[in-house]
Amino acid sequence: MLEVRKSQERGHAEHGWLSSRHSFSFAEYHDPRHMGFGPLRVINEDRVTGGQGFGTHGHQNMEIISYVLGGALEHKDSLGTGSVLRYGDVQRMSAGTGVRHSEFNHDAEEPVHFLQIWIMPQRQGVEPSYEEKHFDEASKRGQLRLIVSPDGRDGSLRMNQDAYLYASILSAGDKLSRELAPGRLGYVHVARGSLSVNGTALNAGDALKLADTASIELEGSGDAEVLVFDLPR
Repeated sequence: MLEVRKSQERGHAEHGWLSSRHSFSFAEYHDPRHMGFGPLRVINEDRVTGGQGFGTHGHQNMEIISYVLGGALEHKDSLGTGSVLRYGDVQRMSAGTGVRHSEFNHDAEEPVHFLQIWIMPQRQGVEPSYEEKHFDEASKRGQLRLIVSPDGRDGSLRMNQDAYLYASILSAGDKLSRELAPGRLGYVHVARGSLSVNGTALNAGDALKLADTASIELEGSGDAEVLVFDLPR
């Protein structure tokens, strides 16, 4: 099964300071056809103007991943963690029994552009935790770079779910493949650029769901940055 989710079909929220595109139902956007995929629950593409951000708010029992595409995103949380995330930085927060945090753009000139990803946890009620790492462009160029996994293998961040998240930057003609074990799901989100996935042409903001498929086949058609999820059902 291959199902395309086109960028323009996503939910859209405009708040002046925030422009957000929702791949799955979120906040006031509700579509029963798009409630998640396996444990993948949220992919929001957010752009936050300078001097604005998300005030302190709480989460529980969710794996929250931020993938920064541009600008500078300041993070503060109730665990005592504080940092500024820029392109190439990836953040993972396991909300567990409960955590409060804020995200803010202090640059008055440049908007911050990032993907906010939520994944349902494998175990409920774990102790909250935070982790971040930088993955430079060279580590993703022409290859699938594991950035989040259940066990932190290969220098990836660790999450509380049997899921694997890869990032890649492909040039025209680059070909990559990721096998899917029987019963696993694949999901590809195009952060920018264009490519084909299992023969399906995708552009920035598009996504492809894969089920009952032996592998994910990527082929670059122009410079593209993509996230590839290997998920349990």
